[in-house]
Amino acid sequence: MRLRKELLAAVLAGTAAGVLRAAPYVPALSAPSSYDLGDCAAVEGNATITLTVALSPRNTRQRDELIESVYRPSSPRFQQFLTPEQFRRAFGPENGTVSAVSRELQAQGLKVTQAATGLLRVSGTALQIERAFAVQLHTFEVPATPANPAYRYRAPLAAPRLSTTMVGSVRAIVGLDTRAHFTPHMHRPVFQSAPRGTTPNAVSTADPPGAWTVLDYAQYYNVSPLYRQGLSGRGQTLAILTFASFTQSDAYRYWSALGLKVDSRRITEIPVDGGSGPPSDAAGSDETTLDVEQSGGLAPGAKILVYEGSNSNQGFVDVFAAAIDSNQADTISISWGEWEGFDGSNPLIGSGDVSNPANGAETSIIVAIDDLLAQAALQGQSVFASSGDYGAYDDAASLPLAPSPGQPYSFNPVLSVDDPAMQRYITAAGGTTLPGSQVYIGPAGQPITIEVAQEQAWSWQYLEPLCSAFGQSSQPCGYFPAGTGGGVSIYMPTPFYQSAIAGLAATTSGQTLAELTPPPAQGLYALPAGFPGRNVPDLSSNADPQTGYVIYYTSSVAGFGIYQAGGTSFVSPELNGVTSLFTQALRHRLGLLNPALYKIAASRDAYRGRHAPYRDITAGDNWYWRARPGYDQASGIGVLNAANLLQALRDLEQ
Repeated sequence: MRLRKELLAAVLAGTAAGVLRAAPYVPALSAPSSYDLGDCAAVEGNATITLTVALSPRNTRQRDELIESVYRPSSPRFQQFLTPEQFRRAFGPENGTVSAVSRELQAQGLKVTQAATGLLRVSGTALQIERAFAVQLHTFEVPATPANPAYRYRAPLAAPRLSTTMVGSVRAIVGLDTRAHFTPHMHRPVFQSAPRGTTPNAVSTADPPGAWTVLDYAQYYNVSPLYRQGLSGRGQTLAILTFASFTQSDAYRYWSALGLKVDSRRITEIPVDGGSGPPSDAAGSDETTLDVEQSGGLAPGAKILVYEGSNSNQGFVDVFAAAIDSNQADTISISWGEWEGFDGSNPLIGSGDVSNPANGAETSIIVAIDDLLAQAALQGQSVFASSGDYGAYDDAASLPLAPSPGQPYSFNPVLSVDDPAMQRYITAAGGTTLPGSQVYIGPAGQPITIEVAQEQAWSWQYLEPLCSAFGQSSQPCGYFPAGTGGGVSIYMPTPFYQSAIAGLAATTSGQTLAELTPPPAQGLYALPAGFPGRNVPDLSSNADPQTGYVIYYTSSVAGFGIYQAGGTSFVSPELNGVTSLFTQALRHRLGLLNPALYKIAASRDAYRGRHAPYRDITAGDNWYWRARPGYDQASGIGVLNAANLLQALRDLEQ
């Protein structure tokens, strides 16, 4: 069933659209407008601080070898997934490690409990925390602006240091820094298109691009035949990882408007570490809303678990741990992330890093998340992440490219990719622009038509004629560097499933992050060149907000409305929902999809014939990486034909 005509017309005319959020969650390299209130112990007194300590697993080489075996069809271990208890016995931290680290921290007066297979929850006062980890904590305050409320955060002045007892036993310490780190990969249209009414569109879906629902996605990417086979995701459980709560009735209202029959109690919200607070635009509740609507709409029979944590490094690690260690979800997706440079060991931020006093080496939350995703892979859980909405320059999602009133800092964009999309045991979701005519109203009221000849990698370069008509360049116009995230990781090496794929790239030379203003400009961090890193994305589908979707959302400012949006935020929950259908059809978990996806992509009929599981994306770019035949860093393998891909997955198992 199509959306009611008057609601669709409101979306296309832009009458329901608006700025949905203030953004205290938008991170920054530093908080230039924040005020240092001084020592955390003096500001917070005896308030309890809770940290998460990630412990080193055992047998990591054997663990990674087992993952390869579990995903190799010729192996006797193929698809022989582990239970959490089996994983703990084989690869969890040694009991002696858990005991030794716990005793060391308890001797400092801290309370210690085991929170998950490889995680300890540690709590105490600021003074106790500072003593235990040889770190100085300060409290900072960011004043209110017209866009954002005032807020405080805690941060260390340097990386924590481990005692000799804990050296080699700790992967990361998270919770020392409580800054909001992660941005949702949802984007609003930069221009509102003119109403198109019932004019036929190039993709031949019920609703035109820009007003898509899950029904249009299902039609265009050939999911619909799966429904005719009786598949709905029934008996499956999918999970959403997020840092904002939401209004459940929005999702039910959306599904009802589309005529989808769903269980009225299918959604369970699970607060992690106290949760993420009430729904609000400022927190990013629209992101959670669209994740649930998209995944649950494509798999209307599946149960939905929504893990809601705080927007911090600690919340990031803990929501993954909660979903993976419980092992309740068959498929998992996350649409939040940040540049991997903020999560790895480098001179910039390193708030999750641990300094080894013996050799000066550091580990980071990237490694802690890798350990959790390895567990998911061995348990057969499929995990998806959005690749980001800032094209080849993911750092621009967090760092201003130009100064603004009251904010004098600016930085240059560098070729960069998003975490967790760059993780090796996750499927990275990229974005495309749909083909067809886009009609806009120019500054003199004249129509301006932009033709997109074929589905292409998403970047907003094609809007340049429209910006020029308004006398604006790319940055003021707001279209640079918006586009599908993609590129090469500077931390994660090429995973086994990409090793024989044509079209892979190494990191590019000459990339140095610099602070441009205030003058003098200064280089901050030289990115490694020539590193054979994990290439992202893996798969793509429609994500351009100009050809995007409608969401039902209750704004904390404007109330309920129907809004047009896009971003790779849509693609990861869509893959989550579609994989729930695959899991039901094959009657077992699929786990990490990437080995199968790339093996199928290497077959001679991957893109040919009416049974092809993929359609190649050979046009467009993401401001640096160009789409081309086969794998590329702008669109990955390409876009899926869901019914054909399911058959290809069946064929692999025979």
